[in-house]
Amino acid sequence: MGLFKKKMEKKTYDKENKKPVLKCSICNGEQVAGFKDIHTGKFEEVMLIRGAADLEAFRSQYGIMEEIEKIY
Repeated sequence: MGLFKKKMEKKTYDKENKKPVLKCSICNGEQVAGFKDIHTGKFEEVMLIRGAADLEAFRSQYGIMEEIEKIY
């Protein structure tokens, strides 16, 4: 029906210490969006990316305009 659609809530992240990345599997092509700590290199998983719509939802949810780096 669409009468009670859930609104996308804007979330924030620590832009000074973390950067958005896509962690990609070389075996099956699975992609996980999240944030990598600049100082420790630790990866924090946020959501599974199944397609372009999921990636766009991740970008709009966190207000990311720049290119997202891929790590393997």
